[in-house]
Amino acid sequence: METYATALSYAIPGFAVLILVEYFISVLMKKQVNYGLDTISSISSGLTNTLKTLMGLTVVIVSHEWMVTHLAIYSVKSTALIYILCFIGHDFAGYWSHRFNHTINLFWNRHIIHHSSEEFNLACALRQSVSAIVGIYFFLYIPMALIGIPVEVVALVAPIHFFAQFWYHTRLINKMGFLEYIIVTPSHHRVHHAINDRYLDKNYSEIFIVWDKLFGTFQKELEEDPPVYGVKKPVRTWNPLLINFIHLWGIIKDAWRTKSWKDKLRIWFMPTGWRPKDVKIKYPISIIENPFEMEKYRTSGSLFFVLWGWFQLVLTLVLMYFLLISVADLNMTQIVGYAMFLMISIFAYTSLMDRHGISLYAEIGKLALGAYFIYSSAGWFGLEKIIPFASYAVGVYLLISLLTTIYLLYYEKKNDLGELIAA
Repeated sequence: METYATALSYAIPGFAVLILVEYFISVLMKKQVNYGLDTISSISSGLTNTLKTLMGLTVVIVSHEWMVTHLAIYSVKSTALIYILCFIGHDFAGYWSHRFNHTINLFWNRHIIHHSSEEFNLACALRQSVSAIVGIYFFLYIPMALIGIPVEVVALVAPIHFFAQFWYHTRLINKMGFLEYIIVTPSHHRVHHAINDRYLDKNYSEIFIVWDKLFGTFQKELEEDPPVYGVKKPVRTWNPLLINFIHLWGIIKDAWRTKSWKDKLRIWFMPTGWRPKDVKIKYPISIIENPFEMEKYRTSGSLFFVLWGWFQLVLTLVLMYFLLISVADLNMTQIVGYAMFLMISIFAYTSLMDRHGISLYAEIGKLALGAYFIYSSAGWFGLEKIIPFASYAVGVYLLISLLTTIYLLYYEKKNDLGELIAA
């Protein structure tokens, strides 16, 4: 836990700097790659994934340590070779887990959040799942266990492999010459995120593009068919917590509504998007047939409306960063409570970005929980050691946040200025 928190305390500022660099370069190139509310939603999604991990909400069915102990038939001696084999093995497992997430109906719910953005930029790389609670792909790591790669090596290589997938989520880098034949490039990954028919379910590789070429899922980016991003059934919300379970909720409703017991059982493991015939007829769902006619999801509002979203995101980032650097000083109950507070906060302000009334109830819940923490611990998790009167500042923020939500929901006149500012 502490190692993970320390790694993120260094990675998060790096991600933020790179997102800003991409934005300024896009302005210089006069190439729009960001939409403000979408970017807020993307970064907020990354925060929810981090909070899920800090709360220990990931269940591992079979650990790598157990597999090494019981399955290893060989022990790799060379230190350098261990790390190389681990990285390659991790990438192989990543290709297949990624492919399963795309092609099996239930498992798509574990991954839909990553594809939900209708933009393609570095921020959307942070759209990571909170719904993938159970680790189901342990069998893909058996080859590494068989040759005796120790768990501490896997623990070190895994975050490096994960962070190495950040850079290629951009439209600002064109094709990269001979590297196109070796590694996953921005061009390859633009194809993967596209909803154009010829691009669907292509380029699953995470670091080495060789897996797609070996297993027949490679597709190059074509000038005559520019990628359009998103999902075929648009999520139509900025709330990352809702997006994480939106596909699962659709499956549950279809399984309940269909009259066929066979379909009630098989819907979970059919190809992604499959629906029973009777439900499909009675409860039709709009699917994007022509990507080039797709209308992107937008919500209008004043300049203040947009700036308030950015303020909430930045403050949430600051509060979460304090949590990351304080993990060693907090017990598990405090960590979970703090993380739940931030989860509710993210739910509240992203729902407000949708202009949904549920944001008010979330703000009331956030105020009550925050007030309880301040009252019960006579402070804000030790923040007073860094900032005097921090608990008073948090209390004032909670009250202002509630009042601002009421104002934006019920008193601000909706207009298109927010569209211009956020674009």
